[in-house]
Amino acid sequence: MKIILFSSDTNTINEWIEKYSLDAASECYDLESYENEISNLEKFILVCDYDSVANSLNTLISSKKLPNYTVVLERSPAIATGKILIKNGIRAYGNSKMLAKHFTQLIDTVSNDNTWTYPDLTAALVKSTRKAPLNKDAQELIDSRLTDKEKDVVLLVLDGFTNDAIANELDITTRTVKAHISSIFSKLHVNDRISLVLLLK
Repeated sequence: MKIILFSSDTNTINEWIEKYSLDAASECYDLESYENEISNLEKFILVCDYDSVANSLNTLISSKKLPNYTVVLERSPAIATGKILIKNGIRAYGNSKMLAKHFTQLIDTVSNDNTWTYPDLTAALVKSTRKAPLNKDAQELIDSRLTDKEKDVVLLVLDGFTNDAIANELDITTRTVKAHISSIFSKLHVNDRISLVLLLK
C-alpha cells in the first residue's frame, strides 16, 4: 500500500525515509499538497507528524475527511492524546522516533485493517473501559451472536485480561482462548482488541 508522509518539517520526513527505508513514499507538507497527493489514490497509509501538522490533522478529523489508514507519530506520545486520536479513527499512534522494526510492525498491522498502539496506551484504552458497564445495545449484540463461552471470554477481554490470564480464569488452554477470540472478532466484525473495546464500550 502506498505510504504518504505528512509533515511540515523536512528533517522529520528525511529521517523517516532513511530510518524506515521509505524511498517509494510520497511527501506532503500542508493540506493543499496532501489533497494533490491523494487526488488519484484510492488506498494509502497517511503517516502524520503530530508535532508539525496537528492542526491539519484536526481539520481532517473535524471535516470527516480522515483517511481510513491514518498513522500519527509524535516525539513525546501521551496516553490522553492517543485515546482521543484512536477514538476519532486514527489507526495507529506512537513515537516518531520508534525503531524500524516497530514501524514495520505498525505498517503491517494497519495494512491488515487493524489498530496499532504501544503497550501502555493499549492497557490504558482497555482499563478506561473497565468501569463502564456494557450498554443495552452492546449486551444485545453479544447475547445474539456469541456462545456462552465466547461471552465469558469477551467480558474478560474487556476487563483487560491477557490470553494466558483468560485461560487461567476459565480453566482452558491459551490455544482455546485464541480460537474463541478469533471467532468473537469474526462474529462481531472487528479485527483486534481495540476495535472490540470501541465497539462494545
